[in-house]
Amino acid sequence: MNAAVPTPQNEPHTPPSTAEVHAADIQAAQAKISTVIEPTPLQYCPRLSQQYGLEVYLKREDLQDVRSYKIRGAYYNVASLTDEERSAGVVAASAGNHAQGVAYACRAMGIAGKIFVPKPTPKQKRDRILVHGGENIELVVTGNTFDEAAEAARVDATERGATIIEPFDARETVIGQGTVAAEILAQLTGLGRELDSVIVPVGGGGLAAGIVSYLADMSPRTSVVAVEPAGAASMAAAVNNGGPVTLSAIDPFVDGAAVKRAGAFPFEIIERNLGRIHLIASEEGAVCTEMLALYQNEGIIAEPAGALSVAGLNGVKLEPGSTVVCVISGGNNDVLRYAEVMERSLVHRGLKHYFLVNFPQEPGQLRSFLTDILGADDDIVLFEYLKKNNRETGVALVGVELSRASDLDPLLARMEGSPIECRRLMPGTDEYEFIVAS
Repeated sequence: MNAAVPTPQNEPHTPPSTAEVHAADIQAAQAKISTVIEPTPLQYCPRLSQQYGLEVYLKREDLQDVRSYKIRGAYYNVASLTDEERSAGVVAASAGNHAQGVAYACRAMGIAGKIFVPKPTPKQKRDRILVHGGENIELVVTGNTFDEAAEAARVDATERGATIIEPFDARETVIGQGTVAAEILAQLTGLGRELDSVIVPVGGGGLAAGIVSYLADMSPRTSVVAVEPAGAASMAAAVNNGGPVTLSAIDPFVDGAAVKRAGAFPFEIIERNLGRIHLIASEEGAVCTEMLALYQNEGIIAEPAGALSVAGLNGVKLEPGSTVVCVISGGNNDVLRYAEVMERSLVHRGLKHYFLVNFPQEPGQLRSFLTDILGADDDIVLFEYLKKNNRETGVALVGVELSRASDLDPLLARMEGSPIECRRLMPGTDEYEFIVAS
């Protein structure tokens, strides 16, 4: 699981240049990309509406050709290049979704592109980059984080004189992402509704900055809630610092929004709009729970970042009956990740726990653990002696899955009263990460 405490590194802050994006810019971009990018559905969600007492709509950006909103900013950015810049080619760094947008644009416009992705990028995303880019794209896999891949991309672009297509820290990218807000307002107007709040995922900040820029001009009554993954809250760190800072470590699980450093351009827009945009964080386990709920109830295959906005519903207070739009930002999820998604969700909901159990060198101790400590509805899902040459006694790692979170306290009480030494491993600790998650 590789959870990490996202603490900023000490470094000086260089104020960014003045960032300005207005509704007119976004409307012009919408006209430019409309021949290639069709509007995505705005889907009413009865389940979430009933659960939260709101009128909840889902903006289905996962249904884009590249399964992510990132195609908007990427395509508009590439389309805005001069002929000379197009001839020199483009370079991009991405956790996967922006890269697909750039690949799509390069193939559509006949431009050569070189794309850098970090090693944790799911194979599904890597394959889709090549599908969308075809012979126009060279894919380079390097670095353990987006930021490391981005540095490699910058070096390559400088050496070759190519143009970098930024995933979030560029005016054209922010403008392109802002077209999501233009569509939402138009679609709700067609339904005879006003938009009270929109909930968006935030990583580097491009989508949030574009949306708040459009709404500031066209619907100033609308609030924006920007949801970060708790293990990679780089925008909150930037706001607290007065400018972007580099986090010393992040949890890369929400790969579409896990960046160590927020973008300077979107940060300035977000900081200027802090009266209407609210930053919150969602635990990665909560994101996993919403991913599973979206799939099981609405049939939506959301990637972790795509479920961030829905997870954020738990952290906002809105007037009952408010009209809220959650942006499902992407659906590029590798099926091989679902084991980890389910694991994180169970741990988050308090249904799965791990213990170090020291079995005395006496016969019948395992049977005693099963009959005297475990509850009738508790299941052992992992049992492994830590010393591989000791198969019958000693310390074992035991994973227990509960039917109800409320069953934990009785289980702990039975452990406390047992002669068998049991110690719970707490998620997020170094010990838990070393023993359980490694």
